[in-house]
Amino acid sequence: MNIIYSILILFTTLFHSQLLNGGYDIGDIATDFSLENIDGNFVSLSDFKDAKGFIIVFTCNTCPYAVLYEDRIEALNKKYAPQGYPVIAIMPNNVETKPGDSMLSMQQRANDKEFTFPYLIDADQEIYPQYGATKTPHVFVLESTSRGPLVRYIGGIDDNYKDASLVKIRYVEEAIESLKNGYEIKQTKTKAIGCSIKL
Repeated sequence: MNIIYSILILFTTLFHSQLLNGGYDIGDIATDFSLENIDGNFVSLSDFKDAKGFIIVFTCNTCPYAVLYEDRIEALNKKYAPQGYPVIAIMPNNVETKPGDSMLSMQQRANDKEFTFPYLIDADQEIYPQYGATKTPHVFVLESTSRGPLVRYIGGIDDNYKDASLVKIRYVEEAIESLKNGYEIKQTKTKAIGCSIKL
């Protein structure tokens, strides 16, 4: 019995470790999702039939870092959605912990900022762990392939969250431009700077 108990403990520990350290890596195929948008409709990657890829951004209303990046996220969508790489924003926080991230607050924020991209809520907090998102904002650039959405970049938006005018390296833009032109992405992973996702 002691051996069986020890084996069970080992498997449980490994399982929880995988959950904590899991998420997609470069080259993984992302699973599709169906999440509620601020307009009440449910949105999936498969809805975007002609998309060449996606800029998935885990973000929220209440994180100061996320707020600093709102205009830059909007700019990314305006620039790249017409080229086949739309932004899809996902709010991953527990709204009981962060009431300012409720669906109503999301709707108000999107209206105030005139977001042109879908702003979805991960209400059951099931999608962000699949991706391995830990911060708001945290970005995953996907490329549409015959096998499904391929993860090509993971990390931050650029190298200066404080001041957009002082940005030197635009990680997401460089990744998208590389995909568009058939080049290898130089930096496939960077550190996401932001608030921790609230459970």
